[in-house]
Amino acid sequence: MLRIVLAVMLLWIPLSLSSCDKAYIATMEKMGYAKRDILSSRVKSARDAQEDAKQEIQTTLEQFGKVVSYEGGDLEDTYKKLNGELETSEDSAEAVKKRIQDVESVADALFSEWEQELGQYSSADLRRKSQAKLTQTKSRYKEMLGAMKRAEQRIEPVLKPLRDQVLYLKHNLNARALAAIKGELVKVDAQVDQLVKDMNRSIAEADKFIQSMEKESD
Repeated sequence: MLRIVLAVMLLWIPLSLSSCDKAYIATMEKMGYAKRDILSSRVKSARDAQEDAKQEIQTTLEQFGKVVSYEGGDLEDTYKKLNGELETSEDSAEAVKKRIQDVESVADALFSEWEQELGQYSSADLRRKSQAKLTQTKSRYKEMLGAMKRAEQRIEPVLKPLRDQVLYLKHNLNARALAAIKGELVKVDAQVDQLVKDMNRSIAEADKFIQSMEKESD
């Protein structure tokens, strides 16, 4: 129940890498939500944002394919659909970037606090155990974050040529222009395939991290 309530609150309260986010985290802790719970929820949000972006970009590519393979009908309407899909993909890409920043913000706070608390132990044995757990958690986190960032960094190279082609088509909606950019579809298609693979790996790493965090909380 705690996780459900926390997840809902994270969807409705805006987050940022600023003093506002620090204040938000402090408020959540006063309400009984630990930083590790907030981190787990934000990782879920980042994972879901990547899944959404992956699907939106694939849909945009499909629409691009329909435009360059135009065989009659309302070309203007087809172009508008492509432009709309591209704008949605742009929004999804920005959401991915923002969610990853949110993850980093609370993770930095969690690990900083954890490291400071190590000096408060009077028991050397408990300190070693806590240090070992911190090291293990940070290692899993870095692996997951690395996968997320690698996937996120592939988004712009995919969107950039799509953005250029959509802009070009805006004033060149004719068969000659479509034939001229048809070769670009093959290049972008290969980039999207790699992006999807990276995103799937990132999503899998996020799931592993979430499961490990929840297992430790049980």
